[in-house]
Amino acid sequence: MKRYSTFAVVKEALSNHLGWKRAWVAAKPKAKYDIIIIGAGGHGLATAYYLGKNFGVTNIAIIEKGWLGGGNTGRNTTIIRSNYLQNASVAIYEKSRSLYENLSQELNFNVMFSPRGVMMLAQTQHELRSYLRTVHANALQGIETEFITPMRVKELCPIIHIAGPRYPILGALWQPRGGTARHDAVAWGLARACSSMGMDVIQQCEVNSIKTTNAKVVGVNTTKGAIDCNKLGIVAAGHSSLLAEMAGFRLPIESVALQALVTEPIKPCMDVVVMANTVHGYMSQSDKGEMVIGGGADSFVNYSQRGSFHHIEETVRALIETFPMLSRLKMLRQWGGIVDMTGDRSPILSNTPVGGIYINCGWGTGGFKAIPGSGWGFAELMATGHSSLCNAFSLNRFREGRFVDESVAAGVAH
Repeated sequence: MKRYSTFAVVKEALSNHLGWKRAWVAAKPKAKYDIIIIGAGGHGLATAYYLGKNFGVTNIAIIEKGWLGGGNTGRNTTIIRSNYLQNASVAIYEKSRSLYENLSQELNFNVMFSPRGVMMLAQTQHELRSYLRTVHANALQGIETEFITPMRVKELCPIIHIAGPRYPILGALWQPRGGTARHDAVAWGLARACSSMGMDVIQQCEVNSIKTTNAKVVGVNTTKGAIDCNKLGIVAAGHSSLLAEMAGFRLPIESVALQALVTEPIKPCMDVVVMANTVHGYMSQSDKGEMVIGGGADSFVNYSQRGSFHHIEETVRALIETFPMLSRLKMLRQWGGIVDMTGDRSPILSNTPVGGIYINCGWGTGGFKAIPGSGWGFAELMATGHSSLCNAFSLNRFREGRFVDESVAAGVAH
């Protein structure tokens, strides 16, 4: 892998930039791999990367039915935080947040991590009490958070209206080391690193069936032919239930659309991330000046990757009460992603009833922030059969009633 540096840029400038190589090799599938990862999004690529980096396993194929990072990884609003309530959630999200801090240097690829801070607005008495509870829990967990006053909220985000007619701001849960990153760059940097270790990133390769013998995986059939493997990792977000059905088991998830939009670009006016969970809207400003806005998931099961007017209207109508300046902006574009929801709104990182098959899914609306931590833990699970980061998120918890209920604990699953 050619290292990116100031010297390399200057050197290539003198030769009309003709010496740059592809970031990753457009590989063709081999007959057999030690491990196949289904899904070349952030979680799948991170899993492969940490399998190579931490365990020396590089005979890996990462296969993707579309294009690399074309699923939820490229369709989210890029929020990174770890101020959850449950210990298991905090452990994996804080691991991820800490890995994000040095990911650009580690991958030699700028993922544009911006620790600008994340505030979660308390707009009801119930939210205020729950966030005070979270602050105390985070203190015990070693997470840097604090509850700030309405005036401090206004100081950090001057464009906000703290005396809203329906939902006045009573304070906010503030995590100063949260922030955002560039979603495409995360996928591209991980793919480049995987390819440099000799792994095959195979795009436009859809899985048609999963081959098993004596309740153990032996390979997959794809649109590019049969590929054998010793272990299989399913990391396909909303389509995980379809792949699990191919393997002969069921998952307790449902797939719904999550929508987002960006406005026309404007001058810098907001350098923090704001989440307003009561009205279910959240917003940040991109480096290009667009206001990046997200809302709640659709209330019905679907596999749509496009927006719908009524949902966007509900989100924007509520946010305008808190950010009146939004009413003067035009929407530039909107989109949707397919998110996979579990009953307790926590992920599944687990082995399965089929030997050699491991599943990483159920991240719902909070998957982007977890990419490095998810990859770290899931790689350990696949390589060794055990991971302290993944123990609480096994499939068995639904049978045994050991729920990690973040929807109730945190009031929101984002």
